[in-house]
Amino acid sequence: MLRIYVWLYVAFLYAPIAIITLFSFHSSPSLTFPFEGFSLRWYARIFTNTTFMDSLWNSILVGTATAATTTVLGSLTALGLARLKGRVQTLFGLLSFGPVALPGLFLGIALVMLFSQIGLARSLFTVTIAHVLFTLPFFLEAVRSRIEYFDLSLEEAARDLGATPAQAFRLVTLPIIGPTIGGAAILSFALSFDEFIITVFVSGNNTTLPLTIWSMMRRAVSPDINAASVLSLSLSIGIILLGGLLVWYQRRSALNARAKDIQE
Repeated sequence: MLRIYVWLYVAFLYAPIAIITLFSFHSSPSLTFPFEGFSLRWYARIFTNTTFMDSLWNSILVGTATAATTTVLGSLTALGLARLKGRVQTLFGLLSFGPVALPGLFLGIALVMLFSQIGLARSLFTVTIAHVLFTLPFFLEAVRSRIEYFDLSLEEAARDLGATPAQAFRLVTLPIIGPTIGGAAILSFALSFDEFIITVFVSGNNTTLPLTIWSMMRRAVSPDINAASVLSLSLSIGIILLGGLLVWYQRRSALNARAKDIQE
């Protein structure tokens, strides 16, 4: 009985994705069964759609800027929090995760009011600011969970041996937490790439890919939307898999290093 429930649960989760993927290759414009044959015509139409391609590049640009900014701010904040102790560390940890607890609708309206007050026109720049605010807590939590198991005495030992603080960080700390930072940066890119609710409020004339797909659906449900959705999903999955491979490589390198130390 439990096995049947598990299969029903998996089918419930992935059936919509499977249907969208299947009909993105449908040779007919019809979105109903029976399935008449396979074709790549809808993907060809999407790649020649300038609006879609422009929004795709906008999403990549915003995602890259978001990941880069979040990496710098999040890494510095995580290292600073690691050096705090007791209730102060707990308090700052809770405050840093606050934006995640807020509804996207509330955060989007708050940012629109802020940008209006300071006279900042809505553009890809304001979208990037909003995405950094949204992704930073996730980045911070991922890196903090790794730094918690990092022995700060290793940095102190490096300094005792004559290394400067910068050298101790570059030669000791960064190699240990670097893969985690890379994985968290990829996660930030993926979150930014798919973000929709906040982006609706803070975007200007240049839209991102989720907004373009939403705009296409408002006009009519066409096979183009299926192809666009599958492409977006494929990019997101590829980004997440890249992050997973990075974490796997980190663990494998750490295990190999430990095995080498034991043999010596």
